[in-house]
Amino acid sequence: MTNYLGVYMARRSKGLRSKSRGKLTKHPRQQGLSPVSMAVQELPVGSRVAIILDPGVVKGQPHPRFHGRVGIVQERRGRAYVVEIMDGGSRKRIISRPEHLRMVR
Repeated sequence: MTNYLGVYMARRSKGLRSKSRGKLTKHPRQQGLSPVSMAVQELPVGSRVAIILDPGVVKGQPHPRFHGRVGIVQERRGRAYVVEIMDGGSRKRIISRPEHLRMVR
């Protein structure tokens, strides 16, 4: 892609974390490491959980489009959990680590 002078321009990055400045930044008083209790929490199968991304932990993070969704824990897979959510009219299974999941009452 060139501009009007014929000089090549840089292309816009469209990576996995693009357009997610608000979702993937912590508020100033929340910055730093998350508590260890979030990483070792046990979620029983069948419980309702909300997918809330923790920007301090990149590993096991679901896609930012699922931030804020509520689903049901289907199974445990290694250290992660499989959460089933409804996306429009279809069911989707999201694999996420417990740092990014919170129990819903």
